[in-house]
Amino acid sequence: QLTESGGGLVQVGDSLRLSCTASGRTFSSYAMGWFRQAPGNGREFVAAVNWNGESTFYADSVKGRFTLSRKANTVYLQMNNLKPEDTAVYTCAADDHFGSLYADHEADFWGQGTQVAVTS
Repeated sequence: QLTESGGGLVQVGDSLRLSCTASGRTFSSYAMGWFRQAPGNGREFVAAVNWNGESTFYADSVKGRFTLSRKANTVYLQMNNLKPEDTAVYTCAADDHFGSLYADHEADFWGQGTQVAVTS
C-alpha cells in the first residue's frame, strides 16, 4: 500500500513537499516515484528514485525545481518554484525495476493520489 500526503493549494512560486510511505510488504528493494495527471491530460512521469536512493531521474519539465529523496520506505518530493502547469493529481508508484518507472512509465503499485493546485 502506498499512502501519499502533502498536497494542497498554493500560489505561483511557492513550494510544497509531498510524501509517500509504502507499507504492507517489503518495499526496500523497490524503486519509487511520482506521476501526475492534470484534467484532460494523460498520466505524466515526474520523478523516480532507485531502491537505495542513490539514483534519481526527473522529467525535463520539473528538472531543477523538484527534488526526490528517499528514506527507507518513504519518498519525499520537494517541489519549488511551482507553476500553474504543475497543477495535477500526483500519484506515488513503486516497481521492482527502476527502469519501469522512468523509462516505461509503468508500476506494480500505485497510491490513491494527492491534489496539487497552483494559482496565479
